[in-house]
Amino acid sequence: MRFDEPLSEAILIRRYKRFLADVRLPDGREITLHCPNTGAMLGCAEPGCRVWFSLSSKPGRKYPGTWELVETAGRHLACINTTRANALVEEALRAGHIAALAGYGVLRREVVIGGEGSRIDFVLSGHAQRPEEHCHVEVKSVTLALPDGIGAFPDAVTTRGTRHLRELLALRKQGQRAVLLFCVQHSGIGSVRPAEKIDPEYAEALRQAVAGGVEVLAWRSAIDMQGMHLQQSVPVELQPA
Repeated sequence: MRFDEPLSEAILIRRYKRFLADVRLPDGREITLHCPNTGAMLGCAEPGCRVWFSLSSKPGRKYPGTWELVETAGRHLACINTTRANALVEEALRAGHIAALAGYGVLRREVVIGGEGSRIDFVLSGHAQRPEEHCHVEVKSVTLALPDGIGAFPDAVTTRGTRHLRELLALRKQGQRAVLLFCVQHSGIGSVRPAEKIDPEYAEALRQAVAGGVEVLAWRSAIDMQGMHLQQSVPVELQPA
């Protein structure tokens, strides 16, 4: 996945009201960017860090700049734009790059599932060897980096994420294939664990989902100023982080 236009660099002044960030441009001007991330962004929103943003010419936008990347401690790159995770995964799915999810001929996005009315990110079907199978895939973006290259999810309490785990487990109990895919958007992360101290309910729901047959995968992104792509799988550990 390539960025539509070259990214512009700035220095972060502050992130506030969840969806806004003030930055200072190289010429000294200060502007406000849209911040497409609802999480706490722990370690990814430190004042004074380098950030990169994209610009949109779409009419009616109050803030034409969108915060995309940040340089974190250790000079790692992280993509804080959580909407990029689904695009990365879709690109990899269509290319057959994720071996565990390859072989399906049909991909549907944002499909309503379950009794709680949620939308799951992808439903795959049309597998040559298993034509009756439907594979449900929920994607979560991981940017919280702990020591020793450990990534943790979530970075803030997520009742929505816990609900998704319940629905994946319910699908599995119905005999359908259910997959949680952690899309790691931080170059310093080499494994993923549940963030037990931040959201113990989510961590327990994840362990219950795995015990019930839900598959959990994690793939790390390669990130540069031109774009991103899913590069390699990384381990998922269910012990507390």
